[in-house]
Amino acid sequence: MTYVTAIFYIFAAILVFAGLRVITARNPVHAALFLVLAFFTAAGLWMMLEAEFLAITLVLVYVGAVMVLFLFVVMMLDINLDKLREGFWDYLPLAGFVSVLLMIEMALILGSRHFGLEIMATPAPHPADYSNTKELGRLLYTDYVYAFELAAVILLVAIVAAIALTLRRRKDSKYIDPAEQVKVKRNDRLRIVKMQSEKGPGARTQDSGGEGA
Repeated sequence: MTYVTAIFYIFAAILVFAGLRVITARNPVHAALFLVLAFFTAAGLWMMLEAEFLAITLVLVYVGAVMVLFLFVVMMLDINLDKLREGFWDYLPLAGFVSVLLMIEMALILGSRHFGLEIMATPAPHPADYSNTKELGRLLYTDYVYAFELAAVILLVAIVAAIALTLRRRKDSKYIDPAEQVKVKRNDRLRIVKMQSEKGPGARTQDSGGEGA
């Protein structure tokens, strides 16, 4: 066993452990932190496959942005864990059946028939001027351009659907019409009112003799 194989098994074991802890941790903050660990170890595996751009993207985008947002949301929300666990054991048989089915499908797909060393050998070393970012862009916009555009359209539809589902017209909501706001003049915002001055209880007054009261 070479050191590369040993590092692969170490990363793979940490990734499997972190993935299991994501779904078994009782505290949602701990689950999110284990997901961060899973992302880091997956990035390490991608580095071993000489996919440096994907590894850095995984760390910067998911760990640096998405998971930070998840942590903020989880810590800000007052989640009732007892209420979330209600009815867990009722769905356990169905969840177990689906899990076993998914594991069988993954074993059939990721088996040695399709992903064995005979079919997918160790990648050959690349020259010094090789750029996997350039190769990734070339593949995305040539061989997989239709799939890439289809995924972009699906994401756009998902964004529009999420906005449409969460948008509610409320009578008590306050909003600003930019067109009306631009038309506002000074007289519409400022009104000068003349009123008599009043003296406070501590103000000094003068009586008829000119002495201060």
